[in-house]
Amino acid sequence: MERVIIRAMLASDYEKVYALWQTISGFGLRSIDDSKEGIEKFIKRNPTTSVVAVYENEVIGSVLCGHDGRTGYFYHVCVRKDMRRHGIGKEMVVRAMKQLSEEGINKVSLLAFRDNTGGNAFWKRVGWKERNDINFYDFVLNEENITAFNAGIEG
Repeated sequence: MERVIIRAMLASDYEKVYALWQTISGFGLRSIDDSKEGIEKFIKRNPTTSVVAVYENEVIGSVLCGHDGRTGYFYHVCVRKDMRRHGIGKEMVVRAMKQLSEEGINKVSLLAFRDNTGGNAFWKRVGWKERNDINFYDFVLNEENITAFNAGIEG
């Protein structure tokens, strides 16, 4: 069995990464932000912080990670269902956090949809703390950037 490789995400990984994202129950994928062009723009701005896990030439995990110069942010953290509980998610998160630290970032935040039970369980299991002291607000600048949720399609 080939070893799982954790490496920086490249724009050329997009098709395999997006195909993985479509299998993850509870994920919300945005029509513009998560398009090929949107992810290429994100990776260009954050070339070292997003990571993928590759096994037998297939992308089996991803962390979309960037920062604003002050705080790092995780998006679309996932591992293919049949590859979970082997430390791959944690290894990807640690790699992304190390990259953030090397860029002088001292804090990481993430958002998880309330209905994403698997994702929320993962974050609690690896020691992240849920915050109840803040409110999170959105203001949509582009109504065409529609979020579609994956429901019950994990395999």
